[in-house]
Amino acid sequence: QQQSGNSLKLRVCVATCNRADYSKLAPIMFGIKAHSDEFELEVVVLGSHLIDDYGNTFRMIEQDDFGIDSKLHTIVRGEDEAAMVESVGLALVKLPDVLQRLRPDILIVHGDRFDALALATAAALMNIRILHLEGGEVSGTIDDSIRHAISKLAHYHACCTRMAEQHLIAMCEDHSRILLAGCPSYDKLLLTHHKDDYMDIIKSWLGDKVQDHDYIVALQHPVTTDIQHSIKIYGLMLDALLSFNKKTLILFPNIDAGSKEMVRVMRKKGIEQHPNFRAVKHIPFEQFIQLVCHAGCMIGNSSCGVREAGAFGTPVINLGTRQTGRETGENVLHVRDADTHNKIYHALELQFGKRYPCSKIYGDGSAVPRILKFLRSIDLDEPLQKTFCFPPVKESISQDIDHILETQSALAVDLGGTNLRVAIVCMRGKILKKYTENNPRTFEDRMELILKMCKDAVQDAVSINCRILGVGIGGGIIHHHELIHGSTFCGAELGHIMVSLEGPECSCGSRGCIEAYASGMALQREAKMLHDEDLLKVEGMDMKICEPITAAHLISAARMGNSKAAAVLHKASTALGVGIVNILHIVNPSLVVLSGVLGSFYQEPVQQVLSQRALTSAQTIRVVTSHLEEPALLGAASMVLDYATRRTY
Repeated sequence: QQQSGNSLKLRVCVATCNRADYSKLAPIMFGIKAHSDEFELEVVVLGSHLIDDYGNTFRMIEQDDFGIDSKLHTIVRGEDEAAMVESVGLALVKLPDVLQRLRPDILIVHGDRFDALALATAAALMNIRILHLEGGEVSGTIDDSIRHAISKLAHYHACCTRMAEQHLIAMCEDHSRILLAGCPSYDKLLLTHHKDDYMDIIKSWLGDKVQDHDYIVALQHPVTTDIQHSIKIYGLMLDALLSFNKKTLILFPNIDAGSKEMVRVMRKKGIEQHPNFRAVKHIPFEQFIQLVCHAGCMIGNSSCGVREAGAFGTPVINLGTRQTGRETGENVLHVRDADTHNKIYHALELQFGKRYPCSKIYGDGSAVPRILKFLRSIDLDEPLQKTFCFPPVKESISQDIDHILETQSALAVDLGGTNLRVAIVCMRGKILKKYTENNPRTFEDRMELILKMCKDAVQDAVSINCRILGVGIGGGIIHHHELIHGSTFCGAELGHIMVSLEGPECSCGSRGCIEAYASGMALQREAKMLHDEDLLKVEGMDMKICEPITAAHLISAARMGNSKAAAVLHKASTALGVGIVNILHIVNPSLVVLSGVLGSFYQEPVQQVLSQRALTSAQTIRVVTSHLEEPALLGAASMVLDYATRRTY
């Protein structure tokens, strides 16, 4: 990190390889530059940016007033598979000197290009942290393999869609190092595509006679896994565009293998001289946004068609397999098997001039602030070595001396109505030490007490040679050994299932919850009310004058013939039974196990409610009572111990 006054700046190196990735990286670069008190921006330019045939697009980086720290000529000409491999090798030869000189804290790499693979490989081998943009996405070419390879090399990820995030998690990437940011290019295009001067831009590229929504933008790249077929589709697209007879802005393909042959096809058909066509190598991104936004249609296989165009509702015809698997809005019409130019022509007839609802699948315009916040959170002192979150596997038979000498344990927390309880529980299910305190009235006091009790327990664990693997809090639904999380990452609140619209007030602020009827606190409340009205005690019932009234007194009174107490317990049992019926109808378990001091009392009445009110499929489910010493604490601990010991980190 660069020392500046009393603060440390994070050295962030952004490497850009071509015009397409610069459109995604530029908003981040502007964001970093705007916070020069926190970040030091380093810029490396390589790949097709530096080739005249592709527009020498490094100049637009200089026009954006970014200082370029290094320009690397890494492209071996030839535009075939061997040239791509040689270009990767050339980049790997040149990059070490640059990275050693710049010494970045983190390198930002975009996407799925072969140039980006060279960047990620070099940085990973040189122990430089990597932030990968747009990982986890799926398309239909070799780009998939390259993109996923970069994800495996990268230490951090900023992805664009929820599906991409899930793909990265499925690839065993650490969830805590994945940011769902959205696409950075959306930050600019959602702000600028409504500019009033768009007609001036359109006319500058397509002539004075062209009208809004009355022209086509065409951009087709080679598919490196099937070059000949992609060249054929390119020719068919040009034939269809010639027949369709609309003004067309066509961009040259990228530098991938097969691009030279595609350019030959374009020139053989006379596209560059045709009055309806304007063929260009590069368009500045801000102007390209306007052209796509106001086009009557976009055609080709560029990712821009399935990503950015959706934000404008521009109709798109996606040709071939290059974008297979990408998430798209309803504005995209796929022509995957483009075997005749007539099929493409009909697609043009269907799409040209339509407008679709704007889609924000790939971003909401706030990606850059999220990425900058993510960069600020990176701890350069934490280990550089990546960890992967693998699925459960058979335990290794090898052993570690720390595991032999220490007792693997968990802290279990039971947040009860009356008491807070914390316990140290070992792998064998034995409670090694338990802590109990009265539950404070306010939320703040409860949280403070829970933290203090856990801290005390962790300190005590050291003295009894226990290694705490995690903390578990009772309550939730477990499915296939996993705690089910909702949208806000909370477990199931089964105690707050409502069984009556007009029931007693619950501690949650609602009415008619199971907890308001059947919990120990609820029964204690009812017992106190009866006691205050002198309706609780019956003949033969032993009660000390100073003894606090509890649910046990209510049960004792009911068993000795107190009809008022019996009515309260009947209502509580029915409420609990109805709540359990609701649970059975949702998850359909094979057994109901009641625990706690009231479990044995509720067992028979709940079974009766099930037989009377449950569906036929659930009426025969048995209700039993747990005889474990502390089922809530043991259940919470079991989740931690199972989770922590069945994964390899």
